[in-house]
Amino acid sequence: MQSAFDYLSLLLNSEQIIRVGGLSLITLIVFAETGLFFAFFLPGDYLLFLAGLLCATGVLPVPLVLLMGCIFSAAVMGNVVGFLFGRYLGHKLETMRESFFYKKEYVHNTEKAFEKYGGRALIVGRFLPVVRTFAPIIAGATRFRPGVFIIYNMAGAALWVSVLVLAGYYLGTQYPAIIHYIHYIILAFIAFTSVVLVRTFVHLRKNGHTNSENVADTNPTYEPEQEQQG
Repeated sequence: MQSAFDYLSLLLNSEQIIRVGGLSLITLIVFAETGLFFAFFLPGDYLLFLAGLLCATGVLPVPLVLLMGCIFSAAVMGNVVGFLFGRYLGHKLETMRESFFYKKEYVHNTEKAFEKYGGRALIVGRFLPVVRTFAPIIAGATRFRPGVFIIYNMAGAALWVSVLVLAGYYLGTQYPAIIHYIHYIILAFIAFTSVVLVRTFVHLRKNGHTNSENVADTNPTYEPEQEQQG
């Protein structure tokens, strides 16, 4: 039991992931967090940022191009797996039993993101924990066109990886001493992404409620339906 707890602690500690597992574990974590619904809790944004920072300071001894290439590939392939899961098994999410690893609220909030942003949710969602994991699944479940999905998938992955990894690499190059404040960086990332996520979900819920009321007022027989992507 203790070894299992230690392993889970490692997966939640982005600094340890990088120091202990190196590029291989970073790639695996990114792949899982961007496509496997039960891996939504794994670190994402700050893992990429710290990977860039530790690459710049030499703690992660790999070329920057290789680092970004592996993370980009994992992010794209993770979304493809999520898309295929949603396409063939997404309907089972509604009847799936809730647990720590899955809650229907995650699916419903991601659906609202698609209603608001359309395909851009795959890009915007890259910077939102939970949405990042469930967006490709919802895209598959709503029969999103594969060709269009691939475009948004690759664009979102490229932007996500470039912004976070290069930001970390730049700070690590310009201010090497920042490595001594990693824990504060992680806490700042968690606080910032949590605030953004909560505000986004609240905004989506308000918009969804308002839109439903407006349509219901003009059409008493209106019943909300899941949006389909042609």
